[in-house]
Amino acid sequence: MHYENDENYFRGYEWWLMKEAKKRNPEIKLIGLPWAFPGWIGKGENWPYDYPDITAYYIVSWILGAKQYHDLDIDYIGIWNERAFNSKYIKLLRYTLDKHGLEQVRIIASDRLWEPISFVMMIDSELHGVVDVIGAHYPGTKTVQNAILTGKKLWSSEDYSTFNDDVGAGCWARILNQNYVNGNMTSTIAWNLVASYYEELPFGRCGLMTAQEPWSGHYKVESPIWITAHTTQFTQPGWSYLQVDGHLEGGGSFVALTDGLGNLTIIIETMSHNHSKCIRPPLPNFNVIPQRATFYLRGSFYMVETLQVWHSRLDFESGHSSLFQKLRPIKVWKGRFTLDLKVDEVYTLTTLKTGRKYICPEPPPPQPFPSNYKDDFNIRNPPFSEAPNFADQTGVFEYFVNASDPGDHVFTLRQVVVQRPITWVSDADQTISVIGNFKWVNMTVTCDIYIEKPRDGGVFIAGRVDNGGIYVRRTKGVFFWVFADGTYRVTGDLAGEEILMKGLAGVRDNAWHTLTLNIQGNSASGLLNGYPLWENVTISKPQNGWAALGTRSFELAQFDNFQVEAC
Repeated sequence: MHYENDENYFRGYEWWLMKEAKKRNPEIKLIGLPWAFPGWIGKGENWPYDYPDITAYYIVSWILGAKQYHDLDIDYIGIWNERAFNSKYIKLLRYTLDKHGLEQVRIIASDRLWEPISFVMMIDSELHGVVDVIGAHYPGTKTVQNAILTGKKLWSSEDYSTFNDDVGAGCWARILNQNYVNGNMTSTIAWNLVASYYEELPFGRCGLMTAQEPWSGHYKVESPIWITAHTTQFTQPGWSYLQVDGHLEGGGSFVALTDGLGNLTIIIETMSHNHSKCIRPPLPNFNVIPQRATFYLRGSFYMVETLQVWHSRLDFESGHSSLFQKLRPIKVWKGRFTLDLKVDEVYTLTTLKTGRKYICPEPPPPQPFPSNYKDDFNIRNPPFSEAPNFADQTGVFEYFVNASDPGDHVFTLRQVVVQRPITWVSDADQTISVIGNFKWVNMTVTCDIYIEKPRDGGVFIAGRVDNGGIYVRRTKGVFFWVFADGTYRVTGDLAGEEILMKGLAGVRDNAWHTLTLNIQGNSASGLLNGYPLWENVTISKPQNGWAALGTRSFELAQFDNFQVEAC
């Protein structure tokens, strides 16, 4: 809902992603967590809780729309990512969910740290009654006493966030086990699932696998995927952890889970300190040594005679790790078996025989972003609302049918967010979408632009853009702006503070113009409608970066016939 009374359940990629996940595993759980809220919810204030009924209506509409338009059941809903919670809002959210027949949707709070939510739940019985799961981000495998005393499910509702090499796999293996062993957390959620964004953006390749070249089709199944498989191929949501002391004598950990129907899965990890550091929090020192470990099965599991064995070893010396290999089954004698464990290993021992290491066709080879790229946005029924390869950093740039244009600009790309959102972090005051190859040095960017906001509206095209994400406010580059008042500017930053050149352009709103930005070496020049407008502006830095387009503020503006030639 970009603005009030605007409901569209076909924006973005998330609907597609959820449906694809459900195709592969119908048991998978779907969770919603707002990172930001549309500005209209706050009625001018950068706060979502002043009008809790409006915020609850917005969230519940999304859950209802997921079911109505995509047949997706949202299982859990959060409050606000890593920001303050509001008890009145959480209670009203529960009431609103129930009023719309969504009693089965559970509430997670507060997706920050264990406190103060745990303490408040201990003294507010009504809040305690409506929160189903306490979710903490990056807990370092530890919890706090108040959280345990609530009796609620404890989740590491965001974790990992680590570069997806073998150290990232070690981090993931360690916390998947030790979040339960040390902190009684029964769910660990990785941020993020797939690294499908330009690698030089913040947290490059901090996904479980990498698929960041849609133009080539190249992807790479990284080692954290196979570490995940040690748990997820042999358990399902709804399985229960067995209450055992999961610390191994020589360092490392193990967990045991059951479906309650006689099946048992044990996951063991022996990750060493330097090979399992996550991006946060700092990891205290510990030692892991090779060891012989004996396990005893009791109760109903005493009768188990054989366990299937899957094994991974992260080899940091040779670089040739062995990932998710099926070994010979192990015999259990009178409820007892023994394993010789080396350092930096993961074992799964299970009664299930369904494990499989899928061999996929070799993906296409990696390719740099095309050095000559065009997009006229002429797609009548696009599969996604946003154009390929553009990565919106602030604002939202959507395909648009410009029905009022009789000429060449019926199908365009439009910036559609007209009010600054209630943001998670301090995003830029401008909107910007980046595209291309971060290594580009020399480039010519051309785009038709259409300013819709009278008087103080404005748009830009840019090159050598050096940043985005949580650092977007400090983004540098070469920015060629034109404004509805007829002026232009060339700046060295997105904020528009480093002015390199300015003057009159004669551009007006509600008319199409063509901008061209040419950057060669230490010099830049700009054309308006094919004619030189400014030239010989000296550029010292950045020395490379993406191309980009965007707007002066959160305003409507259109772009068409985007082209970049670069090297």
